[in-house]
Amino acid sequence: MSVIETPAVHHLSGGVSDHHRHPSKRKFDDAEDLEEDLSDLVRVRMRKEEATAVNSWSASSSSSARSYLQFFVRMMSAGNTIVMQAHPEDDVKSIHERIQSMKGIPVFEQRLIYRGKQLQCEQTLAECGIQKDCTLALVGRMRSTEHPQAWQVINDMISLAYHLCRGETETVHEDSKTIKGLITNYVNLTPRVDNDSATGYFQIFMSSAPSVLCMLYVSPYEGNKECADSSIRHFLTCCRNSFSKALHGQCARVVLEFCKLLRRVGSHDPLYLYCRSTFGSLLETAGVSYAGSDTAKDLILIQDIFPFVRELANSLLSDLDSSMDCPSAAGLLSNDVGDLTAFLLPLRARIKEQQALNVSMAEDEERRKDLLLAEEIEYLHLLYIELLNKIDQCLGKVDQSLAGQEMTDGDGYPAWSHYLTILKELYRISKLYDDAEEKLWSVLSRRRNVLCLLIVRYAKRIDEHQWILEHRNVTNFEARRHLAMMMFPEVKEDYEELHEMLIDRSHLLAESFEYIARAEPESLHAGLFMEFKNEEATGPGVLREWFLLVCQAIFNPQHALFVACPNDRRRFFPNPASKVHPLHLEYFSFAGRVIALALMHRVQVGIVFDRVFFLQLAGKYIILEDIRDADPYLYTSCKQILEMDSDFIDSDALGLTFVREVEELGHRKVVELCPGGKSIVVNSKNREKYVDLLIQDRFVTSISEQVSHFAKGFADILSNSKLHQYFFQSLELEDLDWMLHGSEDIISVEDWKAHTEYNGYTETDIQISWFWEIVGRMTAEQRKVLLFFWTSIKYLPVEGFHGLASRLFIYRSQEPGDRLPSSHTCFYRLCFPAYSSLAVMQERLEVITREHIGCSFGTW
Repeated sequence: MSVIETPAVHHLSGGVSDHHRHPSKRKFDDAEDLEEDLSDLVRVRMRKEEATAVNSWSASSSSSARSYLQFFVRMMSAGNTIVMQAHPEDDVKSIHERIQSMKGIPVFEQRLIYRGKQLQCEQTLAECGIQKDCTLALVGRMRSTEHPQAWQVINDMISLAYHLCRGETETVHEDSKTIKGLITNYVNLTPRVDNDSATGYFQIFMSSAPSVLCMLYVSPYEGNKECADSSIRHFLTCCRNSFSKALHGQCARVVLEFCKLLRRVGSHDPLYLYCRSTFGSLLETAGVSYAGSDTAKDLILIQDIFPFVRELANSLLSDLDSSMDCPSAAGLLSNDVGDLTAFLLPLRARIKEQQALNVSMAEDEERRKDLLLAEEIEYLHLLYIELLNKIDQCLGKVDQSLAGQEMTDGDGYPAWSHYLTILKELYRISKLYDDAEEKLWSVLSRRRNVLCLLIVRYAKRIDEHQWILEHRNVTNFEARRHLAMMMFPEVKEDYEELHEMLIDRSHLLAESFEYIARAEPESLHAGLFMEFKNEEATGPGVLREWFLLVCQAIFNPQHALFVACPNDRRRFFPNPASKVHPLHLEYFSFAGRVIALALMHRVQVGIVFDRVFFLQLAGKYIILEDIRDADPYLYTSCKQILEMDSDFIDSDALGLTFVREVEELGHRKVVELCPGGKSIVVNSKNREKYVDLLIQDRFVTSISEQVSHFAKGFADILSNSKLHQYFFQSLELEDLDWMLHGSEDIISVEDWKAHTEYNGYTETDIQISWFWEIVGRMTAEQRKVLLFFWTSIKYLPVEGFHGLASRLFIYRSQEPGDRLPSSHTCFYRLCFPAYSSLAVMQERLEVITREHIGCSFGTW
């Protein structure tokens, strides 16, 4: 090798100007160079020419093995140029050493740049594509500013990777561990604050690491692909777990580089798919902008993610076609749905921002180009239409497959479970375009039965399905109940996590208040363990009994907390005069917790709310029609005032002013409905306002504190306390009636028999025939008492016995023939001996169906 130094200054097209270009521009140039290398390696791998794979370019580009190559090295700091000669087979390291011997610049501080890419020490000049008379740029690496430790780690990793690419090592497994260790070291060196220093570290990594690791991935030598795979996955894991969200934008740019390189290996390559998913997961917190924006620098561009949206959309449409042909095989549907959702998030956000700017498409072309993502907006709209049509076809296919057959708990297909997620994404996109929402709800209304089935079967607590309830008409009671119940924590059976209660029946309300009202909300989320003092029984049956008893006590008018509606004694609303109870507001919070817990544990307690109470919990406005049940007399009076002849009411014949008389603690007082209300006479022009103010004062203002405390207690039990209003908004009043009260039908003996099994008896035994004959002759109330004795359930779910958590059982006991029946309510088990006659059995059953006895028997 010969070296000639010359003071001449050469013009470099790929030297310093490349180095100082915007990092994203340099990144794309490097990617283009690497794509050529990757293409060569992919083709080499496919031909399996392992012996000559890495050096094939060198062999083909040099006609004479030992010919000299003359080139120039420009010293960027001094401005002079070195003329050098070397063999194409010489490595870059030897050039660095020559420069060190001449200039005294340590090898470590040297960087040789050619065509915008740093040359690696292990590469030969031929591998670097060095041509005759080309010019290399020598750039010094300043220890104080250029992160020398970072460069050293990267150089060590690249050096080892090149040795592997050449097949020069037989310890691939150990080398793989070393590369992963170097990646870990590099991640640990990287600052955790999003500043210029952190940016420098990410740029150093991106300058060479992705290209070399991807080259290793397509290397034909045994073990190299696995080594690169584990190393790249390790880096991606570090991106997700080791860096704060503030650095996710930096991470995303590196992962994007991996995606671009691996995409050439194959769009279905597992590592590419993993990189793509990781990139999508980072987009939620990474900065995403659009070309032409003032904030576009150092951000991921919409133009970067848009190709992935197209790719995933095409894949998803294909997946949906496959799901209709073979719904039992979900294939890539799950991954594609999740990834597309992630990539659409920033795209939708940017489009929404653009629409907020309200820039007309007719404005000047230059401004439109800067502000509008015209292509993306149009494509997303077309995708919405195509995807909506496709999911409509899928729902129709589900409907066809279910026609004429009943679903059982084991039915359903994996592919169906993803349809709800796709519908949710369509809902989000529909917000961006005129008439798009109408089309979506039209499809869902037409496919209502299928939608409800999908909700009940596949909607999970971890998902967000509130959007469905914007139009409750596309759901049924079962679907709405399922969505509402998912707002509660899941009841657990781990006894170590349960909130334990030991309560004296004679002080039921007071002791229950202490256990529930004084507890931390989180301690009530797992579940409850209930036991009555001096009683052996424990378990779910006792808990069901406690719920029924404590709710009866809370809503007992004697405690002055709630008032029953005159025409429907099952319905209650807060008592405006509840302040006679010194702890009334705390008891309303307690009542809210108890009702929420009863719903969470799916116990029907025979209590329902009046409409005025329900609507206030939902945050709705109360109007005249809402008070019909709460105060029929006031409702009728207000209707008459509104319907009276105008002349009559203007004559002041009623003598009404804007006041209301209130009885409080035995005294009557006058409350003004508005400032100066005593002097405002009700007439035909202001009577509607008078009625409205009267209703608001009577049913809103007077009980606002009670409602607020009840709502706070109810919210304490929800998984997210902020959703307490939404819980009630998601339901119809009738829905809550069915959930809290249960079925109002007389218990069907046939349904009872159909859900009962026998142990020690058979269905044809005479005792079983007698039993059902006696039950059939019982009154509706006696059947309730018997059911309560048997199961601690007095009010069946709206579905009847089918809605219970278990079937019922009748056991043959070995007790003497004159013994009373016994029960194990936790297991829905009734036990009685083989009675000798129908009369004896009837007499025994009559004893336990007396209210005061049937509700105090049972064990566990």
